[in-house]
Amino acid sequence: MAKYIILDTETTGAGENDRIIQLGYMVLGAKEIEVHNEFCSSEVPISYGAMEVHSITPDMIEGKPLCAETEAYKRLLELNTPENYVIIHNAVFDIGMLEKEGFSLNMKLIDTLRCARHVYADEEAHRLQYFRYKMGLYKEEKAEADKLGIEVKAHDAIGDVLTLKLFLTELRKSVQEKFVGENPVEKMVALTKEPIFVKSFRFGKYKGKDLADVAHEDAGYLRWMLKSMDTLDADLKYSIEKVLVN
Repeated sequence: MAKYIILDTETTGAGENDRIIQLGYMVLGAKEIEVHNEFCSSEVPISYGAMEVHSITPDMIEGKPLCAETEAYKRLLELNTPENYVIIHNAVFDIGMLEKEGFSLNMKLIDTLRCARHVYADEEAHRLQYFRYKMGLYKEEKAEADKLGIEVKAHDAIGDVLTLKLFLTELRKSVQEKFVGENPVEKMVALTKEPIFVKSFRFGKYKGKDLADVAHEDAGYLRWMLKSMDTLDADLKYSIEKVLVN
């Protein structure tokens, strides 16, 4: 029977050398929900910017095992099989961090951030905390947390996992309504892989302007971006190519 692993990490920062200092996840699909939540030490110091976000300080991880040595990580390796699903909001970040610990993803991936951008394309933001308030998920958190024995904290790994669990229920309903007749779980796996159409620029001289308008007024600039910007985001590249054809 397939298991569904809803996962989040907290880290020393968001740079190339940063590492995991908290690994939290729930395992759904069996009779009882498994909850794993462990702090771990790191040779990389926690940046002050990261502390500001998750409130994890050096004394909280002092003496803790490294991430790869935690029971949570070892259990995750056991669960990492093709029949299972891992569900993460902004999976690129968390999977990238896990890879630094030697993790190689074998599970099916559902990135709820990418799915949300497909399904709720007109929302002003797609962050988990945005949906937490927009959908009123925060009203349900305490009862859910009490049931699972979890302490809810903003931007805490297991707290975010709890929020993600509630968001996943709403997202699944929306996917089912939008793609009638399709398996919503498999559709979310597919949406995770599909390119997202970016409607407007988020940076540069055309920041805030629709790509379609820029294609009409300055198509040469868009062609230059495709040719010259090696680090161009895959979704933006797809979107530029699409507006240039249209």
